[in-house]
Amino acid sequence: MRGAVWEVANRLGVVAGTPAELFSALLAGPRRTVRVALPPDHALVRTLRPLGHVDLVVDEPREPPPAAPSDLDDPAAICAADPVGVTRAYEADPAPRGGLRSAWLRAGQSLLRDQDPADRALVLLAALDDAADPRLARALTRQAAGAPWGLAWSSRRPCTALTTTPDGRLVVWEDRVLAVACLPDGTRTALDERGRLRTRGGPATRLTDAVAATLASHPATALAAAGGTVLTGDRMGTVHAFGLDGLEQAALHSGRVTALTATAPVGPVATACPAMAAGPVASPPPAPFMVYSGGADGTVRAWCPGRAPGREPVADRPYPVVALHARGGLLAVAWADGLAELHHLGPGRAVPFRPGPRIRAVAVTADGSLAVGLDDAVLCLCE
Repeated sequence: MRGAVWEVANRLGVVAGTPAELFSALLAGPRRTVRVALPPDHALVRTLRPLGHVDLVVDEPREPPPAAPSDLDDPAAICAADPVGVTRAYEADPAPRGGLRSAWLRAGQSLLRDQDPADRALVLLAALDDAADPRLARALTRQAAGAPWGLAWSSRRPCTALTTTPDGRLVVWEDRVLAVACLPDGTRTALDERGRLRTRGGPATRLTDAVAATLASHPATALAAAGGTVLTGDRMGTVHAFGLDGLEQAALHSGRVTALTATAPVGPVATACPAMAAGPVASPPPAPFMVYSGGADGTVRAWCPGRAPGREPVADRPYPVVALHARGGLLAVAWADGLAELHHLGPGRAVPFRPGPRIRAVAVTADGSLAVGLDDAVLCLCE
């Protein structure tokens, strides 16, 4: 059943580890059609068909089920084997295998995708829990040497939001919030599940009081901060920049704003903010930072408050954006299909990583590493 759920989830661009999670993801989106290589009497097919929210086109499997590797304790063997066969073998055999089985079943939706053994080894390494046999981590580290990422560290702790302090320290938020942002004086602001502003670690200010009062009647869907500005997004696709000298706003998305971040521009101003190359504009002057917003429409867009937003998106995929974080010339993006990317904005290069479980948050650390927050873990990857 797990393998079938992962296959359908991958084809639909959602993250799900159980039939219940798959149902929830399907009900949250539009009606879709998916082709699956499952027999018509498969339990998942029988369960999904009455749902009415997905059209299943069933292809009867024509090949025998893939064989599992002979040694399920060998990381090299399972990373090189057919992942469907490995999944079936681990489902049938509950032996812990030093923690290898639980890591595979935790990250299986990513492992099922076509990829090199080195990439699969990295995903498994990141999925190991603290009780795993330490020899597994050493073996998987060697096997993952050819992957684009290395695992700097991992922590088994809950995470609902990530950001960094102005001096670059990683902030992991464990309460159930939509987003968190740090102000220059150390105050941490959070957007709760009702879209209201909360503050922690510092006194409320005239600015945070004004934003909180606004969100009390007009809830936000995303939050960020830069310098003396608090940024929010709303369900209509508009980004608002609140400062003590007034309010700037821009309609950036079709539908809900799902993520926000801001960072100092890198390189010439005209390069950092293409709209600035268009010639003189009326006051106020542009803010000394770049805003990046993500939406349910699958786009990531750049905006300099005080200027018109650029026409072309920074990134565009057919899945909602779930998290953003920028620092310097780096932009971390997470998508609803379980993909995290670190964009090098100057060269226009993006480095991908799929942990398997759904991604809650991403952040760029002070040294340029990528932090990825999951429901039960925080991972830090370095290039």
